[in-house]
Amino acid sequence: MRILVTGATGQVGRHLVAHLHEAGHDVRALTRNPARAELPPGVRAVAGDLTDTTTLGPAFEGVEGVHLITFGGDGSEDLTNGSEIIDLAERHGVGRATVLGGWAPTSIESALMASSISWSILQPVEFMGNALEWAEEIRAKRTVSMLAAYPSAMVHEADIASVAATALTHDGHGGRTYPLTGPEALTPRDRTRILAETTGQDIAFVQLTEDGERARLRGYGYDDDYVEFGIQLATNPPDVAGVVLPTVEDVTGHPARTFAQWAQEHSGQFRTTL
Repeated sequence: MRILVTGATGQVGRHLVAHLHEAGHDVRALTRNPARAELPPGVRAVAGDLTDTTTLGPAFEGVEGVHLITFGGDGSEDLTNGSEIIDLAERHGVGRATVLGGWAPTSIESALMASSISWSILQPVEFMGNALEWAEEIRAKRTVSMLAAYPSAMVHEADIASVAATALTHDGHGGRTYPLTGPEALTPRDRTRILAETTGQDIAFVQLTEDGERARLRGYGYDDDYVEFGIQLATNPPDVAGVVLPTVEDVTGHPARTFAQWAQEHSGQFRTTL
């Protein structure tokens, strides 16, 4: 099966490309810069920009299935040309699509649901990879500092990719929305402890005040609107954040990966020589 993966160099996309390629599918990887894609041998990288539908025609030639993301451009803004992208996919005979969705639908989901394409929407509660934002502080100070203290049932990016691969290559997943979680709900303090155990370092969790959290988020370069969104999320998380679901195992047949597994895979990014 020939499958186009958009967002092919992202946290989920790389896993999905590898999964499909290893399973023997003809994988085409969309990226704005194919020369820098660093994809597995045998995977064809094709140039295209999701924000500009006129660049996507060659990528869809001969494709039977497509994995879509809902954002693009330098600022990772929500795509507004979803109807154009889905129309292009239909005209090229795409029969199946998966979408890596968020908490609110975008033009991609709306257009896909109104199309003739069999679709599956994936809704991860939180990426385990979000913990990579802590790496610099851990290496410099051996601390994790933040306001949020609620448990999150974050999911491994490889499990999201596995669900996408299953939905794209097996029958019975059309018209389904899959909320995705890992096997346990962990607080930031819990995750800090696991990272400490995995790396063999003393790493302390530091509970910030709201003003401290604002300063931390501004330090990443976020604007005021995003900073205040971060404060609201930390102090009033959605009810679904800590709910563990069996979706990954139900769809793929294998148990969802733990945060300890993820931490082991990425331990080198958190280690320091201090």
